[in-house]
Amino acid sequence: MNRLREIDIQYVKGIGPQRAKLIAKELDIHTAYDLLCHYPRNYVDRSRTYRIADFSGEMPSVQVRGRFLTFTTHGEGAKKRLVGLFTDGTHRMEILWFKGIQGISKAFSTGTEYIVFGKPSFFAATNAWSMVHPEVDVVGSAGSTEGLRGVYPLTETLRNRGISSRTIHTWIVNLLAAHPNITETLPPFIISELNFPPLRQALIDVHTPRSADSLRKARERLKFEELLYIQTDILRTTRRRKTASQGLVFSRVGTFFNRFYNECLPFSLTDAQKRVIREVREDVRSGHQMNRLVQGDVGSGKTLVALMCMLLAIDNGAQACLMAPTEILATQHYETLRGMAAQIGIDVRLLTGSTRTAERRSIHRGLMDGSIQLLVGTHALVEDTVQFRNLGIAVIDEQHRFGVAQRGRLWGKNNPAPHILIMTATPIPRTLAMTVYGDLDVSVIDQLPPGRKPVETILRYEENRLDVYKALGRQLRQGRQAYIVYPLIEENEKLDLKSLEEGYETIRETFPDYKVAFVHGRMKPETKDYQMELFATGKAQILVATTVIEVGVNVPNATVMIIENAERFGLSQLHQLRGRVGRGAEKSHCILMSRHQIGRDTRQRLELMTNTPDGFIIAEADMRMRGPGDMEGTRQSGIAFSLRIASLATDGRIIQLARHYAELILDADPLLKHPDNAVFARSLALTVNHNVDWSKIS
Repeated sequence: MNRLREIDIQYVKGIGPQRAKLIAKELDIHTAYDLLCHYPRNYVDRSRTYRIADFSGEMPSVQVRGRFLTFTTHGEGAKKRLVGLFTDGTHRMEILWFKGIQGISKAFSTGTEYIVFGKPSFFAATNAWSMVHPEVDVVGSAGSTEGLRGVYPLTETLRNRGISSRTIHTWIVNLLAAHPNITETLPPFIISELNFPPLRQALIDVHTPRSADSLRKARERLKFEELLYIQTDILRTTRRRKTASQGLVFSRVGTFFNRFYNECLPFSLTDAQKRVIREVREDVRSGHQMNRLVQGDVGSGKTLVALMCMLLAIDNGAQACLMAPTEILATQHYETLRGMAAQIGIDVRLLTGSTRTAERRSIHRGLMDGSIQLLVGTHALVEDTVQFRNLGIAVIDEQHRFGVAQRGRLWGKNNPAPHILIMTATPIPRTLAMTVYGDLDVSVIDQLPPGRKPVETILRYEENRLDVYKALGRQLRQGRQAYIVYPLIEENEKLDLKSLEEGYETIRETFPDYKVAFVHGRMKPETKDYQMELFATGKAQILVATTVIEVGVNVPNATVMIIENAERFGLSQLHQLRGRVGRGAEKSHCILMSRHQIGRDTRQRLELMTNTPDGFIIAEADMRMRGPGDMEGTRQSGIAFSLRIASLATDGRIIQLARHYAELILDADPLLKHPDNAVFARSLALTVNHNVDWSKIS
């Protein structure tokens, strides 16, 4: 297989230099190996022959057996077309060609039996069915073989140049015929234990399936191999880092931690919080740098866990910092942590872009002399002028909102590098966490503290708006606050902004006795911060906003979240918005406003929101519906997936299987030097995308 990586695509039978340039540009196929890995995106069943009388409604591509009765040419120039009148013996349809007319008219005759394969279309004006540019094969020829046929990804440019899905299939068949001996790449014990077909047979069966079962086995083997390379590379990198990266040793649980735990806890820790703290404790006394991701839904107590982990560092003579993505969120963290840490004499300071010069200088001095034990801030923390005496642990909140370079600069704030604890309220599906965050140890806080009430989520339509506003009015009269969120999506920016502004005016007119704040991401930062501060301090009772408030606003008095045009939001985004309410003691409500005419998938998405508060169930569903490339956090993080056949959204079982076997391989042969792993090691080196530095994700 590795030798096929060295064969230029132009040398595959049927391609040549000109076509090679075209498919390299259009499909990023450069070698024979790339061509074999250009897998069908789906399959059509050629086992059934239809009659024209069977056609009805919206038809898929089908095949019909029969003869051409006549061929006629119509139109001139660009409008010229060839029409073949085709019959299956009882009914007729038209076959139309708009390109290659001269060659097609010579290739087909009226006295031969053919099988045509294409998508039927019905034209009411002529009361007749037709096919445009179908595949046409003589009955009994090699091209008319019945069974499953792959449909390959193509571009319009390739189609216009006469390269069809069938053309690509022919090239691949030629390539496989020319290489009868393709070296096995997986270690022998995996082939045996999992009963996988040999590599060459899997490639034959994925491109030219003998049966549905052979196709299933082939796809499973190829998916497994692709994911095994990724998991092996991630695990190997992780093990190297853990072996090589020296870490500060926090051997003692001291006065600050014990006093806070015994005297100051605002409520009893959940079992999940205790479990995460124990996991962190093991990390920071191991002698290796901690690199841990803590996932927890909104309200699960991540900030409290972070403080107790930072107290471990402070108890051992080190400093701690917490970096948040926005000034408002940093300020809220500062107020929360200061309120808790002040009880045990910890000096907590805040550093943001708005910090005044005199205060900034004081902070710089306190960090260098060690008198400031805990610093909270925004990206201002990574500025070169910010130097610590001994930074022991860095906590990063909602890390996907920082650039990789920004996060990496925290590593340089101490030698050895500080322990890294990442917090996120964005639930990450397990399969995505095992890949995107595969270099991190993952902890999950999957319990809410006692007393937290779930947010009631309901779906309402435009005809219910009056009732929704009446319910909102009742909450406002009780002294509560409310968010009203509108979509603001790039491609409809002007239209959406107008809708947002009109909504703001409507709310002001509907609730004239209450102050309404107004926020969107196109505002100047100082204006936006002022408006959000009005709401955060209770001076405004309603906040009309875009998803700029998705992360970073903590107003316990807010009990209502109304999301306009909820059908335009993804599940994870809806869940994050819902998490802005339900943060106090009062029962809270999230109202999803939607158009009545929405698709089935959209309705299922919204109904799922009303049926479950579990962020992990929602995240899994979101990834299945939208795919991993659209998941919040992966696109921003700079990680590019180049999976050819596997899917992070649907192949969770195979990902876990690949992870298991990657561990077995590396446990037995950490350097992949054993002869049984030789071909696998070479394939791994050539396959893994080294543009993705898994070790620097944190």
